[in-house]
Amino acid sequence: MARQFVNTLTDGALVDEVYLLADRQLRANRNADLYLLAQLRDKTGQISAFFWNVSEGQVAHLQPGQYVRIRGKTQLYQGNVQVILTKIDAVDEAGLQQSDFVQTTSQDTDRLLSRLRDILLAIPQSDLRGLMSCFLDDPAITEPLSQAPAGIRLHHAYRGGLLEHVVNLLETITRIADLYPKVDSNLLLVGAFLHDIGKIRELTWDPTFGYSDEGQLLGHLAIGVEMFDVKAQEFAERFGRDFPEELSLRIRHMILSHHGSYEHGSARLPMTPEAIALHHLDNLDAKVNEFATLIQADPNSQSPWTPFHPNIQRKIFKGSTPS
Repeated sequence: MARQFVNTLTDGALVDEVYLLADRQLRANRNADLYLLAQLRDKTGQISAFFWNVSEGQVAHLQPGQYVRIRGKTQLYQGNVQVILTKIDAVDEAGLQQSDFVQTTSQDTDRLLSRLRDILLAIPQSDLRGLMSCFLDDPAITEPLSQAPAGIRLHHAYRGGLLEHVVNLLETITRIADLYPKVDSNLLLVGAFLHDIGKIRELTWDPTFGYSDEGQLLGHLAIGVEMFDVKAQEFAERFGRDFPEELSLRIRHMILSHHGSYEHGSARLPMTPEAIALHHLDNLDAKVNEFATLIQADPNSQSPWTPFHPNIQRKIFKGSTPS
């Protein structure tokens, strides 16, 4: 029997399958009856599942990161498919194909990392190039960078997604640099590499995506600035001179301001040409990836529209199905 991948589940389908339990929450409804909200994941996506009228003892053994076999039936609720469970049990991972459960970039991460090095180590400005070598010579940075997602649920939310996102930004900058001579493209390349570098410590991804304690307490902006400060000191020790103060300020500012506005979590508003360029390029790549992912994950192949997605407050037009 063919595996029931998340992206193939449609309204009214009977489900009997194994998934990765990404998250579980025990909640109470308005009548104070308990129910389980489970987030189930495989390589094609994630789906919410509900188990009504349970006791704490019935589900206490279920923990995120476990594999679970579920039985239930799908239903459409507010345009999204969810599963109403009749049974959920933890199962041993022996015999399971791990590749069925791990969402990864479709691109070759070795090639992406090589391209990252080619671009950053070719920066003509010696201080910026030297700083990049301090980062890229450190396997404690390059190894998790090759594995980390860029997000938990939204853009580039798969292993290797962070590296894919960063290389996309670097490639874009190299293509548009001549159009914006007032923007220091070398500095912008460094900002693109470092803007989300703190996510390698903010996020966890083995086996489920989540946040580290450090990530929840500090966030990737603060972590990124700290990582920069450490490497700036390493730069001084390696090259026998301090990293230039103004370059340091400009880079730290890009990291702290790249979310663009306070309501979106930015610590500062962008106040340099490079910072505002980074914000918009980052947002462009993130949003296009998010839209493309939502279209690809939509199981309603016959509909020209996706369901309404509350997080972006809209449906997405897919157009007619190619013949």
